Amino acid sequence: METISHWINGALSTEKSDRTGDVYNPATGQICAKVNFATPQTVDHAVDVATKAFETWRHASLTKRTQVLFAFRELVNQNKEKLAALITKEHGKVLSDAYGEVTRGLEVVEFACGIPHLLKGGFSEEVSTGVDVYSIRQPLGPVAVISPFNFPAMVPMWFFPIAIACGNTVIVKPSEKDPSAIMLVAQLLKEAGLPEGVFNVVHGDKVAVDALLTHPGIKSVSFVGSTPIAKYVYENGTKAGKRVQALGGAKNHMIVLPDADLDLAADAAINAGFGSAGERCMAISAIVAVEPIADKLIEKITERATKIKTGDGTKGADMGPLVTKVHRDKVASYIEAGEKEGAKIVFDGRKVAVDGDGFWLGPTLFDQVKTSMSIYQEEIFGPVLSVIRVKSYDEALKMVNDHQYGNGTAIFTNDGGAARRFQNEVEVGMVGINVPIPVPMAYFSFGGWKNSLFGDSHAHGTEGVHFFTRGKVVTSRWLDPSHGGINLGFPQNT
Repeated sequence: METISHWINGALSTEKSDRTGDVYNPATGQICAKVNFATPQTVDHAVDVATKAFETWRHASLTKRTQVLFAFRELVNQNKEKLAALITKEHGKVLSDAYGEVTRGLEVVEFACGIPHLLKGGFSEEVSTGVDVYSIRQPLGPVAVISPFNFPAMVPMWFFPIAIACGNTVIVKPSEKDPSAIMLVAQLLKEAGLPEGVFNVVHGDKVAVDALLTHPGIKSVSFVGSTPIAKYVYENGTKAGKRVQALGGAKNHMIVLPDADLDLAADAAINAGFGSAGERCMAISAIVAVEPIADKLIEKITERATKIKTGDGTKGADMGPLVTKVHRDKVASYIEAGEKEGAKIVFDGRKVAVDGDGFWLGPTLFDQVKTSMSIYQEEIFGPVLSVIRVKSYDEALKMVNDHQYGNGTAIFTNDGGAARRFQNEVEVGMVGINVPIPVPMAYFSFGGWKNSLFGDSHAHGTEGVHFFTRGKVVTSRWLDPSHGGINLGFPQNT
């Protein structure tokens, strides 16, 4: 059986590990690999390597950095199918979804290829007599990226291309559930000409995370995951003096107004609620139906849901399994809880029949959901949609704004005034208007509000460039002519 090891200093680590984790193929339920878990000493070694590499890489020209990123972009394009296959094998999402993940990650690489423009500073001449002031942005040093299982290629790409382009070195701690995609990425970066030690990968669990959070050589931490862990990462990382951006959980609402195109809204609910088996931080999980359209909308969603084929993502299915048996059982427990709390099950994913021993759970829809129920309050992270019926736009807006999460939201309407009012009034970081999953393009920034984000910086875009650099302002005076240092009679500075 394959054993996946760390990637340090441009090569696979040969160190032996006392602790390993099982990597499953969720479609078969079988272990497909073992992954070595890092010790604090492993992390120390990776940070030492990254620190040494930083001494050189920070001085690499902008031309050199962009050449590496352009070459990496081409290599990822050439290996898209291979990357997608690795994602599907270990995560379970269907191949088309995995392919789309790689494509979205590449958008950040392409954005980072423009780093010479993005790192330009400002210059003010003659702020005082003979004095100029200018600003520059410089890299931080070794930075850590702790990424989740649901997007093993795309989420690391939100961070490391910008970090590297800005002159930093990187240590990625991927999810131990699907570690192979980032290992191929590491090989492609080396093939693209990235110097040894600039990009490193350490695998593991909380031991590795804590080692990164407390290591004095790590200058910043970027994290994506659940809200409790995001809060933990933020609190412990900042306590250790690090810059931290920790993106947490979500409960994304989709408001459907009475004038909306219900066919469009139903299609959106299916794709945004059940795509990738609901294992997305931007998945729609709460549909807020402004009456009198709930019955008709549920009818249209049900009609479409019955056509969804759940199965192996490599064999033409529409929706794959959940990532692990433990997670599958947790999501199923929410369905049980919702039923006990009085919600009405319109269709039940626990009854899905799929050949094989994979971690299967079909699409599930609840109606008559109340805001006090656990299926509404908590992030389920599975293919479970809840319909909440309300009487007005104001009631729907209050529901979204009162929720602890503020990651993404959407409104479906043909009323431009209502849409404009919603985008202004809603307390959520990313808003879609007749768009169910409003993930920004790479030149904007990704991130939510409230308990969906800990820290001040969102991912990628200009906020990403600022996160991975720190500003310096230089005030300069040169006597003229410079070759003799002669004072030509200019008055003293005021």
